[in-house]
Amino acid sequence: MSQLASPQNKEAVPTVHNLKRSLGRLDMIFLTVAATIGIDTIAQIAGLGGAQAFTWAVVLVVTFMFPYALVMAELGSTFSQEGGPYVWVRLAHGKAAAAVSTMFYWITNPVWLGGSLAFISAATWTTFIQPMEAGSFGDYLFKFIFIWVAIFVSVISLRFGKILLNIGAIVKVGLLIFFVISVAIYAGANGVRGYGAGDFSPTLQGFLEVTPVLLFAFVGFEAQNGAAEEMRNPKKDVPKSIAVSAVVSALCYLVPIFAILAVLPESEITGAGGLLEAMATVFSVYGDATPAMIAIAALLFIFVVLTQGAAWMIASDRVQASAAADGAFPRYFGVFNARFGTPVRVNILSGVIATEFMVCASLFLQSDGASAFAVVLGIAVTTLLISYLWIFPTIIRLRKVQADVPRPYSVPGGKAGLWLCTIVITAWVVLGTWSAIFPGTIQHALGLPYDFEETWSMSQFEFEAFTLGTLAVISLIALGGYALARKRDTN
Repeated sequence: MSQLASPQNKEAVPTVHNLKRSLGRLDMIFLTVAATIGIDTIAQIAGLGGAQAFTWAVVLVVTFMFPYALVMAELGSTFSQEGGPYVWVRLAHGKAAAAVSTMFYWITNPVWLGGSLAFISAATWTTFIQPMEAGSFGDYLFKFIFIWVAIFVSVISLRFGKILLNIGAIVKVGLLIFFVISVAIYAGANGVRGYGAGDFSPTLQGFLEVTPVLLFAFVGFEAQNGAAEEMRNPKKDVPKSIAVSAVVSALCYLVPIFAILAVLPESEITGAGGLLEAMATVFSVYGDATPAMIAIAALLFIFVVLTQGAAWMIASDRVQASAAADGAFPRYFGVFNARFGTPVRVNILSGVIATEFMVCASLFLQSDGASAFAVVLGIAVTTLLISYLWIFPTIIRLRKVQADVPRPYSVPGGKAGLWLCTIVITAWVVLGTWSAIFPGTIQHALGLPYDFEETWSMSQFEFEAFTLGTLAVISLIALGGYALARKRDTN
């Protein structure tokens, strides 16, 4: 990690040892594609808004995904130290702010891994491979194995772990392409559900429902900078890899969402299995091969979700470990293993948290699988979006306090372009964060209908207790870890 000091704090960000530069440009594209294309959220988006979900997805691709990619390209290529987002917030706003933002950024991923990813994978196995009773020993065992395989991928050396991520990214895009081709074949043989022009018309109600999940699905361009000092040439490769990843990600969301809506009515689309249900429908054109193809697609889906979770663990664990190495979290967790060059202690901590959250979510959420998936996904959406409230504004601050640092890439449009991009993406995140923490409140304020219990299969009190309780615990962990690290450093 380069010695990079803030004008407000001359203490340099400390060096992380045991790192090897093993990420080339293609590896970075695959890692970013693995992180940014949330195959688990595609059906959730389609189910939340119906045909207008496609319209809102297009709007957010243009007004959020692409400006966000521009901002991350500048930050990632200019400040290319291990732990990227932690370093940016640290230099712009100080160590305390970086400690809190990094905690929310990092903990999203074990919560997501042990929550929605483990849940959707278990539901996929139960529905399409071998039935398992919810809450049974087999159900818990499946989720436990899923979590710890992802952790294993994050523990092993990146030069080996990246191979699995690369395969996962290729399989993910290939599976989506094959699905879209199958939809075209199915449409030629059977027709598709008709769309009226009004079905795509955006409404405020649909906008408020789908925006938080869209924002969560579209982020991840900074993930590769968690391993910035393991890149061979970040100054050149970060902007180019983000550009390619942004185009691929946009297409891999928009086209499959449209395809799902073409074959399934909105009422039959669930986040826990909507994509595979759509595949089961269109694969009927393959005759006797249909059952085998659905089973293969289900196995590939689980594999893709696993590598998706592992990609985020690889990135976010490095961000948290960098924070610990800098004393924003107990330094015990800031060690990169000499053999693997990975933050094994944080990796294991992530696995423990993911396992605990999986068990707690399974016990707390006694609703059906689709509702449980939606609630635990909501927790991950909330924690990640909160972290971006710190990360996004750093680019404006760093343009001022780190003006002398050469910028291999800058957001186009000068100061006006920079401010426009930053304000727009930050405003989206503010809206998405509020909607995720307090769903239905904006609708009620605007006089729009919103049936909370029908949407979430629980009372608003139960939802808010689960959500706000989780956020309170995370905040206490962040502040407690920061205070403990400071106390030990001063002794």
